[in-house]
Amino acid sequence: MYRQGDVLLIPAKSIPAGTKKVNRERGRIVLALGEATGHAHAVETLGAELFAGGDARYLKVPSTGASLVHEEHGTIALPEGTYKVVLQREYSPREIRRVCD
Repeated sequence: MYRQGDVLLIPAKSIPAGTKKVNRERGRIVLALGEATGHAHAVETLGAELFAGGDARYLKVPSTGASLVHEEHGTIALPEGTYKVVLQREYSPREIRRVCD
């Protein structure tokens, strides 16, 4: 597993049927965008792909590996593989919400 701030990547055996490829944003795959800062947890590596279906998202990293970057966190080197993307949530008395960067 790999964690960078509020993003957790869990190794997965495959990408489930019914998911669709997500387009890159300005040449990068954005896994999470900070509402407060505008900073992003992103993969810029060519060949990496993001797939989404329902509430689930999966990152496919090519044989060359990929780098997960963020302006306020250290870069994480990701080896080849498929990962389920999980965004941390927090509880408040009124709601369960995604953690904001």
